[in-house]
Order: sequence, then structure tokens, then C-alpha cells
Amino acid sequence: MRAMTYRGPYKIQVTEKAEPRIEHPNDAIVRVTHAAICGSDLHLYHGMMPDTRIGHTFGHEIVGVVHEVGSSVQNLTVGDRVMVPFNIACGSCYFCARGLFSNCHNVNPNATAVGGIYGYSHTTGGYDGGQAEFVRVPFADVGPSVVPDWLSSEDALLLTDAFSTGYFGAQLGDIAEGDTVAVFGAGPVGLAAARSAWFLGAGRVIVVDHLDYRLDKARDFAFAETMHIKEVGDPVLAMKKATGHLGADVAIDAVGAEADGNLIQHVTAAKLKLQGGSPVAVNWAIDSVRKGGTVSMIGAYGPLVSAVRLGDAMNKGLTIRGNQAPVLRQWPRLLEHIQAGHVRPSELLTHRFPLEHIAEAYHVFSSKLDDCIKPVITMGED
Repeated sequence: MRAMTYRGPYKIQVTEKAEPRIEHPNDAIVRVTHAAICGSDLHLYHGMMPDTRIGHTFGHEIVGVVHEVGSSVQNLTVGDRVMVPFNIACGSCYFCARGLFSNCHNVNPNATAVGGIYGYSHTTGGYDGGQAEFVRVPFADVGPSVVPDWLSSEDALLLTDAFSTGYFGAQLGDIAEGDTVAVFGAGPVGLAAARSAWFLGAGRVIVVDHLDYRLDKARDFAFAETMHIKEVGDPVLAMKKATGHLGADVAIDAVGAEADGNLIQHVTAAKLKLQGGSPVAVNWAIDSVRKGGTVSMIGAYGPLVSAVRLGDAMNKGLTIRGNQAPVLRQWPRLLEHIQAGHVRPSELLTHRFPLEHIAEAYHVFSSKLDDCIKPVITMGED
């Protein structure tokens, strides 16, 4: 099969790889029709995450058609159009039983925190991802779900991570009716969080970013007020002024570690394999929220983060919540919103590339060219 493969920082190719095979009776093989490039894929592309191995195939946002199923798979049949959550989960461990599918205890021998993720570094289990013609899907009776006939594949694709993660970020904020919600970062996840905040009762949503075209999207897609970092100077002071000097009720960090990385990040990633991420956005969130408020962290961070203002958070009486989104848990409510016409997640997609041009897609997305917000890789008919 043809697949995107990692060859080193900023180097990817489409190469021939062996097609995945059924390795366990509960596996399925999915023929991929749509895959997306996520902002967190850029951490891998830039060589910023430890244990990203040469030859690995990225991609954790996947929609496709079931090509083959293992002997014990009961919920899927060959030919089903499915959306595959980025979490790999067994469905039966202590954490899965409590809906914490992103923290599954049985799918990632390399970590005690996060579970398995498709197409990420080997710190998340080493599973090949979906930026390829086929992908192996473990625990096929748990993760993938048949796409409803009324739902487009592109809308379904956004539910496999970006929009579900944004919605989860709004949920973690425990938004009360009328709350002011500040969202740091106007990438796809931040835009989804801002739009979702209205569903949960927000009275005001303010999105902070440094790029004009993303702030334009925040106004058009998320109906949000915006703050341009380069125009306001200090976003914390600007947020205080915008909220009667109290601060926002809820702040959502949808940035995480900057994918480009600073010098320290590059040294620790390339030399020490300890990339953790700059805490700038989460510190802005801590300082921008009011006393007794809530900070939601859904940006991608590595295993180590330093200089987070925990003392400020404690002294302000803040609640800080974060996790990788348990995607399966978000789908029922999000499908209701989409079917009711409240939102079309696919409006976040701005660029479409065939698999053969995936290197160009990474370059355009990474360099923020052509007002790119979210690229999709197309690989065939549904």
C-alpha cells in the first residue's frame, strides 16, 4: 500500500509499505478514504516529540470503509463506512469502564498516563496511523463507529479528534449559564472549543490568537469576540480590561506546546528526548481567569512541562482540568447538534490534498500558508 512515512524532522515521503494484517481476532482493517493532519502531528513533523521513529506513519483522524474483520468482531461488517476515534481503547479496563477511553490501561505499554493513539510517537504505543491507504484498527468492537447515512465523511472526520476535543475542552470548563469563556488558540481545536462553549451556556466567548485569518475564522465560525496578541500587547491585561478587571470565568488552553518549538525545546527534543513544551498559553490562561475560575487544558504537551504558575493557580483558588479527549463519549451529543443543524464541523476544513501531495500539505499547514486552518488528505471513494 501507499503510506506517508516519517524520514526525520521536516522530511516525509509517500512510500510503499506492507498492507496491515489482522493480528488479533478483534482487529479490523479499514481502507482509508479521508485522513486529516492535526496540529499535534506538527510536533512529530518538526522532530519535537521523543521516540518518533523513522518509517512511522502518522495520522490519527480517520474515516474509511471496513475492508476486513477479525473472527471475533461483531459490531462491524465489511463495507461499513466508519469513523475511527484517535483513542485506541480496550473498552473493559478500569478506566474504559468509567468512560476514560483516552486513559485505557491495556493499549500502551510505554506510558502510565495516556493510552494508545494512532500514528503518534512510540510513547503512545507505536501504532501506525491513517495517512495511508489502509490502517489496522485494534479492538474494533470498541472504537470505530458506523457513520450515519446523513453524516458526510468530512463532518465525521472532524469528530475523530479536532471537534470532539474542542467540545471536550468546553465541557472541562464546567461552563455555567452566562459565563465569559476565553479561548487561547484559534486553530481547529480552539475554534471548536469556542463554538462548543455556546452549546454549554456561555454568555460571551473571546478567542485569542496572533494570526488574522484564524481570528477571522473565530468570528465567522465560532461567533466569538477576538483579541489579536500583536495588537493588544499583553493578552492578560487585555482580558482583564475586557471583563471589568475580574477575569474570564473559564479559560481554555487550546495551544499546548508550540509546534515550532523554541531553542530549549529543540535541544531537549533532539538531544535529551525530553520535549515538554512552553507553558506560555497555560500561564496566560491561569492569569486571565478570575479568582475561583476554571482552566481547561486540551493543548498537546509532552511529558515534561516546567514553569507553570501553579502557585498563582493555588492562590487564586482555580480549578485546573485537562486530558486527552475520550472521543467516544462526545459523539452522541455532537451528532445531535450536527443533525439539528447547529454546526457543521467540516466548515473548519480549508485545504484538500491527495495522498501523493501530503508533503506539500504538511509544508502548507506547518508554515501557515494560504490561510490554512485544517487540511484533509483524500484517498478514495466512500
